[in-house]
Amino acid sequence: MERQINYLQALREALLSEMRRDANVVVLGEDVRHSLRGITKGCHEEFGPERIFDTPISEAAFVGMATGGAIAGLRPVVEFQIGTLIYVALEQMVNQAQKLRYMMGGQGRIPVTYLVPGSGARPGLAGQHSDHAYPSLLQGGMKVVIPATPFDAKGLFTAAIREDDPVVVFAPAASMSLKGPVPEEEVYVPLGKGELKKHGTDITVLAVGPLVYEALKVAHRLDPEGISVEVMDPRSLLPFDYELLASSIRRTGRLIVFDDSNRTCGFAAEIAAFAGENLFDSLKGAIIRITRSDVPVPFSTALDRHVLPQGEQLENAIRRILGEKKNVLPQEIPIGTRRD
Repeated sequence: MERQINYLQALREALLSEMRRDANVVVLGEDVRHSLRGITKGCHEEFGPERIFDTPISEAAFVGMATGGAIAGLRPVVEFQIGTLIYVALEQMVNQAQKLRYMMGGQGRIPVTYLVPGSGARPGLAGQHSDHAYPSLLQGGMKVVIPATPFDAKGLFTAAIREDDPVVVFAPAASMSLKGPVPEEEVYVPLGKGELKKHGTDITVLAVGPLVYEALKVAHRLDPEGISVEVMDPRSLLPFDYELLASSIRRTGRLIVFDDSNRTCGFAAEIAAFAGENLFDSLKGAIIRITRSDVPVPFSTALDRHVLPQGEQLENAIRRILGEKKNVLPQEIPIGTRRD
């Protein structure tokens, strides 16, 4: 029987392995020596204060320090405690770390890994702590990965730490207890390689991060009805596996993008545009986006489900787009609203 560990343990294994393999890997962040989230647990005891740096509560400062350390030859891993605090550090991430290698004519490397809590931390975090802001990073040219499984968490975190460019790893807090098979030995998942989590013939669902499991639940629930759903997990959003997506759409002829970022200028919009521009001759119907709404996430836990994408929306969308083929009644889809 394969060993089962949870998502958090998989991240921790990747970090410990890379710190043992390469003495230039260091960790910066708030309370990382005591490990509030558990990913850096034991690192201070094993590697000492020279490689585990507790920082003041200033993301702009320690993210900037990581850029300087990377230029000097280190491989910093920066742990954020709250995902939306990347807003405070966008100057250092997008305008400095991401651009400097280009502006230096390739003469330097900026191997920084940013570990950021993704969407789905828990209900009730309200507007200022709930954004899933990776589209802003993608627009700035940052490499971004979102592992959905413990195996991918270990493999993508490993690949990110070894990358010579800055990489943002979004690790959804709600996924931390999720268990799955992960080998004890090294796991390496290259950036830019997506995976088909389920094969199907009727429709492609591209699901991002924690929504991959929601998509799989829906797909398996529809199997007995003869509705065959293919579920693609991009794993890496930039670079993105356009070839895998194109091959899937050419087989199924239909696409739904299931993504927990804002609808306007979001990741789903970019994927829909790619498919519409390049695969229009393979598409048999409209491209559907199921996203979060363009509003701040409410503090009320009773209201947040109306803002965030849900499995029920995906099932309704599949039934609607396949309505004629499968002889089921179309249903209206609450798909995320604009703030007009």
